[in-house]
Amino acid sequence: MIRMSADEIKLLRSRVFDKSKWMQLPRDVVIGHDVLGQLPAVCKDLKLGPSALLVSGKGTMKLAGTKVIEILSDCYAVKPFLSEEITAPVIKKAEKAAKGADFLIGVGGGRVIDTAKIVSYNLDLPFISVPTAASHDGIASARASVSLGTGHASLEAEPPVAIVADTGIIASAPHRLLAAGCADVISNYTAILDWELAHRVKGEPVSEYAITLSKMTAEILVKDAHLIKAHQEESAWIVVKALVSSGVAMSIAGSSRPASGGEHKFSHVFDRLAPGKALHGESCGIGTIISMYLHGGDWRAIRSSLKTIGAPVTPADLGIDDAVAVEALLMAKTIRPERFTIFDMGLTRESAEKLVHMLYTE
Repeated sequence: MIRMSADEIKLLRSRVFDKSKWMQLPRDVVIGHDVLGQLPAVCKDLKLGPSALLVSGKGTMKLAGTKVIEILSDCYAVKPFLSEEITAPVIKKAEKAAKGADFLIGVGGGRVIDTAKIVSYNLDLPFISVPTAASHDGIASARASVSLGTGHASLEAEPPVAIVADTGIIASAPHRLLAAGCADVISNYTAILDWELAHRVKGEPVSEYAITLSKMTAEILVKDAHLIKAHQEESAWIVVKALVSSGVAMSIAGSSRPASGGEHKFSHVFDRLAPGKALHGESCGIGTIISMYLHGGDWRAIRSSLKTIGAPVTPADLGIDDAVAVEALLMAKTIRPERFTIFDMGLTRESAEKLVHMLYTE
C-alpha cells in the first residue's frame, strides 16, 4: 500500500499574507541651529518642482517667512499667502492661491501649519513644515485642527514630506508655547493607556510599535523635564524631536490614537467652554493628570514634570474657574464618542468635582 502525503495534493492555494498598511512618514527631518539655509537642498532631494505657495502669518512672515522666500528665490518661485486664522473660508482662499503650485510650505505655528496641511491634502500636493514654535505635535502629524466657531474639529490630513525646524527661532518664541508642546507629548502616556483600555473593553486593534514609540517619547520629556528651560536651543531641540516622534507614532498607527485619548477629549471641551484661555497642550496636560489618576498611574509624577517645565496644572493657573473643568470632564464623552477612553466609564458630577480638587492637593 502506497501512502501519499497530503503535501503532494495541491487542491487549495497557499494562504497569502495580504494585510497591507500605507504609512506616510516625513522623508527629511532637519532640526538645529540656523537650518533654514538647508531648505533648497531639502527641496532638491524631494524633487518637488519649481513653484511653491508659502503659507504664514503676519508675525511669522516677518520672523521667518520672508527669509525662507529669499533662501529659495534662486531656484524656486515662491508665492506668499497670509493666514491669520484657520477657518473654512481661509482654507478655500489658500487653495485658490495654491493652484499651479508644485508644493506648499507652512512657516509658523500650529494654525499656519494646519492650514498648509489641509490645503496640501485637498489639492494632493506635498508640503514642508517649518515651525516657528513647538506648541503641539501638529508640526509632524497627519491631523489638523480647524475652528468651527463653537470649538475646534480634528481632521484627517497628511503628514509633511519634510520638517525643517530652526531651534534658534523656536527657542526665541514665548516659553509658554514650548511648555504646551511638552504637555502635549506627555499626554501620550494616558493616550496609550486609553487605547489599551479600548482594546480590552471594545476589542479595538492596537499597534505595539506605535504604543512603544509614543510611550518612549513621553518618558523622555518626563525624565528630562529639568532640561526644558526658557529660550534655550537645547530645550527646543529636545521638544521638537519629541513632537516629531509623536507624529511618527501616529503615522505608524494610521490614526491619532497613540497621542490622543481622553485628555484630548477633555481639552476640546475645555476649549469650547473657555475659548482662548488655554493652549491645546496646556489643557491636555491638565487632562493627563486626571486621566492618569483614573488609570491608577503615578499622576503626581506627571504633575511634577509639568510644573518643572512651566506648564499649568490647575484651572486656576489659567485663570479659569474649576467649574469649567468639571463640566469638561462630564462632557468629554460627547467628543468623538466612537473613541473609547477612561472618561467614558461613567463619571458622576461628584467624582468630577473631586478629581478637579485633587489637582490642587500636595
